Amino acid sequence: MIADELQEIVDEAEMKMDDAVQYLKKEFSHIRAGKANPALIQGIQVEYYGAQTPLQQLANISAPEPRLLLVQPYDKSIITDIEKGIMSSGLGLNPMNDGDLIRIPLPILTEERRKELVKVAKDKSEQARISIRNARRDANDAVKKAVEFHSLPEDSKFEAEAEVQKVTDGHTSNVDQLLQQKESEIMTV
Repeated sequence: MIADELQEIVDEAEMKMDDAVQYLKKEFSHIRAGKANPALIQGIQVEYYGAQTPLQQLANISAPEPRLLLVQPYDKSIITDIEKGIMSSGLGLNPMNDGDLIRIPLPILTEERRKELVKVAKDKSEQARISIRNARRDANDAVKKAVEFHSLPEDSKFEAEAEVQKVTDGHTSNVDQLLQQKESEIMTV
């Protein structure tokens, strides 16, 4: 049984690791795979009354076909601003503005582009692993300090460190699994 102080440290580390995995999932949703996904453009920043605003707050985004996104602005007067935001997003998309809505046809991904996207996914998953390892290091340091400060037995330090490592291993394998899924999603033609 781990002392309460040490269990709090383990729980805090687990929360930080959960955050890293959730952030990775969010980042993966912005990486384009084979079919249209509204999450691809939801976070694009658009100039709206002098402030940068996420596209999802300014328009309804849908994917009626596997390779087409539709953007229906809530306020038709900003349709050109939305179009500019999409074009300057760096996603290589060519929006077509028909006055009421914006159609965004998604080009077929080339083999080369797919490999680039897999590389981006690997980089993002490595960043998540680094965050997880940093949380482990911080937790282990906190455990050592807590053991010294509260004069707890050496065994409780080893128990807490083992628990932190178990949590770390679980989150790291979760990241690996997410990466594997994203890779197969990207490489599927």
